[in-house]
Amino acid sequence: MARWQPDAPGRLAAAALDLFEERGYENTTVIEIAECAGLTKSTFFRYFPDKREVLFGRGALTGLLVDGIASAPPEAGPLDTVAHALDTLGRTFFTADRREFSARRQAVLNANTELLEREALKRTELTTAMADALTRRGTPSPTARVAAKLGALVWEIAYDQWIATATDTDTETGADTDTDTDTDTGTGEDFGPLTRRALTAVRATAAAAQ
Repeated sequence: MARWQPDAPGRLAAAALDLFEERGYENTTVIEIAECAGLTKSTFFRYFPDKREVLFGRGALTGLLVDGIASAPPEAGPLDTVAHALDTLGRTFFTADRREFSARRQAVLNANTELLEREALKRTELTTAMADALTRRGTPSPTARVAAKLGALVWEIAYDQWIATATDTDTETGADTDTDTDTDTGTGEDFGPLTRRALTAVRATAAAAQ
């Protein structure tokens, strides 16, 4: 069981991931997930409407990003506000002890079209939520939409690099990612620096396109 998920939703997510890897998504039932987690089917449905949702965190990611946008300094511009939210996300959600789980989760998603479609929908919802949060701060709607889309691109680039380092670390050193010190670039780098570097690249690309 993943150390960072002692609660019922976390236990269910960890159990589902184990079973999806072992048996495949299509061959795993809700009852089997609940039993593997030491819980009941009714407990599963208390937290998730179906087995597709068990790997998507019940909207926690969206909530953290929206809160991060709301708490950004008042003088921050739209893209800097999104950057503040992503930095907050790196400190509170994409921590070192989640890296291996996230990499395994992405591999399961990549192997199943239904889950990939749900992931794409969730990312669209995430972008919309960021745009709405920026609008509530007074950002004009068109600007908010652009900043949110750029922020989503930054997040995607950083996330792909972040989970790739889990595989790189395991392959190159055989180390347990849960004990990774996250100090060596490319072999366990923190999510925050990755987002800042991705943001710099996006800014430079946008400037060059003008």
